[in-house]
Amino acid sequence: MPDRRASRGARGLIAVGLLVAGLLLALPARPVAHDIPVDVTVQAFVAPQGDRLRLLVRVPLEAMRDFIFPQRGPGYLDLAAADSMLRDAIMVWVGDGLAVYEEGRLLADQRLQAVRVSLPSDRSFASYDSALAHVTGPPLPVDTEIVWQQAVLDALFEYEIESDESRFAIDPSLGRLGIRTITVLRFVLPDGAVRAFEWSGNPGLVQLDPRWHQAALRFVALGFEHILDGIDHLLFLACLVIPFRRFMPLVAIVTSFTVAHSVTLIASAFELAPDALWFPPLVETLIALSIVYMAFENIAGVRLRRRWLITFGFGLVHGFGFSFALRETLQFAGSHLLTSLLSFNVGVELGQLLVLAVLVPLLHLLFRYAVAEKLGTILLSALVAHTAWHWMTERAAQLAQFQFEPAWPAFDLLLLASLMRWAMLLLIIAGLLWLMHMLFPQPDAGEKTGASASSG
Repeated sequence: MPDRRASRGARGLIAVGLLVAGLLLALPARPVAHDIPVDVTVQAFVAPQGDRLRLLVRVPLEAMRDFIFPQRGPGYLDLAAADSMLRDAIMVWVGDGLAVYEEGRLLADQRLQAVRVSLPSDRSFASYDSALAHVTGPPLPVDTEIVWQQAVLDALFEYEIESDESRFAIDPSLGRLGIRTITVLRFVLPDGAVRAFEWSGNPGLVQLDPRWHQAALRFVALGFEHILDGIDHLLFLACLVIPFRRFMPLVAIVTSFTVAHSVTLIASAFELAPDALWFPPLVETLIALSIVYMAFENIAGVRLRRRWLITFGFGLVHGFGFSFALRETLQFAGSHLLTSLLSFNVGVELGQLLVLAVLVPLLHLLFRYAVAEKLGTILLSALVAHTAWHWMTERAAQLAQFQFEPAWPAFDLLLLASLMRWAMLLLIIAGLLWLMHMLFPQPDAGEKTGASASSG
């Protein structure tokens, strides 16, 4: 009897569940908040004018999540009923994520002056003047048939400022708009000049017109972080240190590397490097090759004179590699390009000094208490060579996918100017080699360091 009652109770619960499910399916569907869009592009203008700063922004409407916009017909945005909600959405998702600074002071009097929906085909954000006229102009007719997922939302924010000659900065937190959010911002200076920026996610504080020391500090930090994050550069540095752990040899070798990568880094920033698609994978392949070569040379035994010369040559290659890391960040240099490049080099050198300060004592302890110097040099260098060899083969395979079609350039004034710049660069490199030759004279013929030298 109890089993029979339990069976009837179970069947009753199943029947109630089916009834509730049927009622839910019969109810009219309610709109739900949409998912996070994958790719979002934000366009913005920042323009200080007189006693106010204007910030124009364009955002895809589908990035305004958690808002159920009123619709009509087959998913068309109801423009007449959506006005108030559009203002709330732009404030929640954009306005609250904008922090604008004047001379380091946060501008707290943000005012939303205008909001309007635009068609995806609208091209008014090609320039500041056309964007301003568009956003402050008449809105779309209320009977416009536009699917809400395809609409873009334009807004004008204003801030009171002391002077349009002040230095301004912005800290935008718009990365949450999409899985990948790209912001294209143009800063319109009072004289009409335009400075363009582009970043992914949240870039932190961006100085729109930085002073030289602001640009310098940013690029020192960038150089320091880059050398510590670049495992290939660290392995190259380790190859330099393993056989030479005394002060004077390290000075000669590290100085040659520093001078060489500084030359090609600055040359790349001034557009002397090739801009072909095959050039970056070629440089990355050569960087891996440089590590393999240095590791094998450590095993075979090296001389100080030979090492700093080879290091100089490979340093030229590594400089091009550093330049790739700077391509997207030179936009933050403002008008201080050379200062930023030199500051980046300072950061790289500080990172290298930190690595040397840690690596040299560790190698001394390793060779003194764990393994003989000769055997330790061979083992460490072989491990580095094995890792770099795999990098080299993988990068060479990528490089092999490019088709090299030689084309003779036209002989004109542009080619002549390019040849003159390259000739000047070669003269600079030759002069630096001569200077280092004078500073670091060739040691005695018997001075040889590495695996073939004495382990004492």
